[in-house]
This record gives sequence, structure tokens and C-alpha cells, in this order.
Amino acid sequence: MHIQNALYLSQRWNMEMLVGVKYISFYEQEEDHDKMLLRFAKISFKLLQLQYIQDLKILTKWYKEVDIASKLPPYFRHIIIESHFLIQAVFSDPQLSRARIMLTQYYTILTIIDDTFDRYASLPEAEILANSLERCTPDHAMDNQPEYLKAVLNFILDTLEDFEKELRSEGKTYSVEANIEEFKAAVKAYFEHAKWAHAAHLPSFEEYMEVAEVEIGVPRLVKSISVRGRLMNDITGCEDDMSRGQLTNSVNCYMKQDGVTKQDALRELHKMVADTDNIINEELLTTAGVSSLVLKTVMGLAQSITVCYNGCEGYTRPEGKIKEYMTSMYVDQIRL
Repeated sequence: MHIQNALYLSQRWNMEMLVGVKYISFYEQEEDHDKMLLRFAKISFKLLQLQYIQDLKILTKWYKEVDIASKLPPYFRHIIIESHFLIQAVFSDPQLSRARIMLTQYYTILTIIDDTFDRYASLPEAEILANSLERCTPDHAMDNQPEYLKAVLNFILDTLEDFEKELRSEGKTYSVEANIEEFKAAVKAYFEHAKWAHAAHLPSFEEYMEVAEVEIGVPRLVKSISVRGRLMNDITGCEDDMSRGQLTNSVNCYMKQDGVTKQDALRELHKMVADTDNIINEELLTTAGVSSLVLKTVMGLAQSITVCYNGCEGYTRPEGKIKEYMTSMYVDQIRL
């Protein structure tokens, strides 16, 4: 089982807590294990698990209070648990509860924007929402829009305002301001995808990836993780996208540009993922003047992407291994 687990997903690209809880069960089976060490490991995980569950209680309470589900048609994904689970890779320590909670809330608004553009809104509606989010204030044309669109905008602006209020008292509004700029870049990229989708347009592979990279950021390390996530998402999620009439993804763009079969395109995209792995490893080894904590956080993002898209689209359809992982984090109780 130990070998089988390692072959499925190497420790390098796995989430730290998943590796830890699995190793506890393996270590317990060793005949000469240290009973005291094992007990401490179990207690440590148990305390962390309780903190994660407390995070979820706060998040589900918030989600019920904002009640966005009752204000929108049922087109968007409810992914509070999935988001919080993946964010554990980025902020796993117990004292980082607020970071996990706020980032889960942030991913929730990004998912609703993505799903609104991708699954429901007309192109004019998507443009009005994008313009309003660019200015962080309602577009004048919003008055004549459907109630669901107003609800989406109000939910997003209220959530961002809550972030600012919470951090202002600590003098940390600079972090909100920086995040708002990245948020606007993400909205711009989502809207560009929406325009392609509504026009049934397949851009060149390079143009598609250039827009995809806008969704996260700039340094070579972060850019490589962004590209890796985009490719893995498309490799595992292209069938689901096409079942909804969404043709614009890296698989189809590559097939059209190079005139190859889907199988050939997938093979080349997998090679590109492997290339980004090499770049990420190189950057982690050679990057200077950056805190090891920052690098660990960035690597955690890469690990969460790998866990999410390793053979399936775990963010949209958390089944199989992803469901097993989440159960081990939130449901299964370790016997002390």
C-alpha cells in the first residue's frame, strides 16, 4: 500500500497533510514503531483536524447568512468544502485559520464569477458585470439588468468590503489593494474566455495560454504554476466543458492549431506539464532573497493543483480520490 500510494502521487506534489495522515497509518503497521511518537503524531493531527472543522463551521455559517444560493438560479458550483480542503495545502498551520477562511471566501466569489460568465450570463450581461467589477462599483447599465446579476455583484462587492474592514483595523489594507488588482486581472481573463465561448471562437494555443496566465500572475515560478494549473484543468475538464457547449480550452486550441488528434494533443499537453514541473523545481532551488515561508506557500498552491486535477476534475466533481481525501480530513477519526 505504501508503494501504491507513492506511485499514485509522489510526496513532492502531494499535500502535506494528506501525506502526514497516510503515513501515520503506515507507521502504525510497522512492528518496531515508537508508541509515544505515534501517539503524539495522532494527537497533533487530531487537533489540526478539529481546527479545520471549526473553519468549516465559520464558513458554512457565513455562506448561509449571505444566502447567495437563494438569490441566483442553480447554475453555479457550491464548493466551500472543496475550496477549504485545497487551501489547506497553502495555509496548513492551525494559527492560519483566518487566512484559510478568507481565501476560501475569495475562491467562492471567483467561482461564482467564472460560472456566471461560463454557464449562465448572456454576453451583454457578462460585459456589464465585468465593467462593474473593474470599477468596484455598479455600472450605470446594471439598473436594467436581471435581479440575479445584481445579486452576484452585491455579493462580490460586499465580500471584498468585508475583507477591507477586517484588515483595516490592523493596518493591512495594502494586502487588500494588491489583491484587488489581481482580482480585476482574473475578471478580465474570465470575460475574455466568455467572449470566445459566445462566438464559438478557438484562438491560437499561444493566445489562449497568454490570457490564461493573466489569471494568476507574473514571476516565473508563479507563472509556471499558473500554466500548470490551466493545462491540468483543461486536460481533466475538457469533456465536461464540451458537454456544456464550451469549446475553448487548451486541448481544442492545440488540436486546431497543429491539426492533430485529441490523443496527440493530450500527449503534448502532458509533456508541457512535465516541463513546468522542471521549471518549478529549478525556481525553488535558485530563487534568492525570498522567504522560505513564501516559497513553501507557493509550492503548496502547486500541490493543491496537482491533487485537484490528478486524473480527474476534482474541483467540479469531487469524487473518487478527492472525496476520499476530504473524508480523511473532515470525517474520519483517528483512534488514539
